[in-house]
Amino acid sequence: MESRMRILAVDDNIINLATIEQELKSKYEVITVNSGARAVRFLSREQPDLVLLDIQMAVMDGLETLRKIRNLKNGSSIPVIMLTSKKDKDTVIEGSKLGIMDYVIKPFDSQDLHNRIERALKRAGKYHAPD
Repeated sequence: MESRMRILAVDDNIINLATIEQELKSKYEVITVNSGARAVRFLSREQPDLVLLDIQMAVMDGLETLRKIRNLKNGSSIPVIMLTSKKDKDTVIEGSKLGIMDYVIKPFDSQDLHNRIERALKRAGKYHAPD
């Protein structure tokens, strides 16, 4: 059996993490962490196929987390999709400068999230359609 692609979901709200995991677990291996610091620690040891990263988090927000991810040894090559309820152009621009692949407004539409993940994985050369 071929291994499934791995997605790291980062959000300080456990309900959001549970929703993301429930939504994606049939197709992907989903790893959840509830802080930017935990995400950076995980990514210093392992490299998932994609990161879903919330912007508004306590202590270290998503943009600061993304800056730290990009400074990791393999951090510049990890596709990142930012999840947020924030409709702020400056945040989108800053995320774009840091190399995000996409941006999803919460609450997200399930099919839209799946489509954006698939598109980001394809752009990163990581997506392989099931046989």
